[in-house]
Amino acid sequence: MAKIEIENERYFEKSLKRFKRSCIKEGIFKECRERRHFVKPSQKRREKGKRKK
Repeated sequence: MAKIEIENERYFEKSLKRFKRSCIKEGIFKECRERRHFVKPSQKRREKGKRKK
């Protein structure tokens, strides 16, 4: 879980940028994108085969 402490209320925008950056590094956004829709295992295999070619 990404966690950022805000030192001063004036720097909220900078803290938000730091939080987004840490989420990207931890892969939270990528995981959310993948979990949006359920993909059947057979469909995953088919897509994986297409990517290899």
